[in-house]
Amino acid sequence: MSETIFSKIINKEIPSDVVYEDDLSFAFRDINPQAPVHILIIPKKPIPQLTDAAISDQELLGHLMLVANKVAEMEGVVDAFRLVLNNGAGAGQEVMHMHFHLLAGRSFTWPPG
Repeated sequence: MSETIFSKIINKEIPSDVVYEDDLSFAFRDINPQAPVHILIIPKKPIPQLTDAAISDQELLGHLMLVANKVAEMEGVVDAFRLVLNNGAGAGQEVMHMHFHLLAGRSFTWPPG
């Protein structure tokens, strides 16, 4: 996988508003927020999109979901948030480094988009 803006953020080559970090994941505020709370949660392992994940990534994927819970709790939005993962450009993925959008702080409609 080629280097992305997210790998540069993980490596601290580009500044970000870090919310959470551990050995496997990194969470930071989106620079173009679509809700009052808009945090990106990314694996440090460079997986371009969800369909590129392997069986060996199962534990990492579960970890990212638990990080989302932790971040929502830290932000005081654990009672109502949306977690979005776009897979591929046709679904709206702009950076080819798999990431979740944690959105909260306003009402959302269904269906999305």
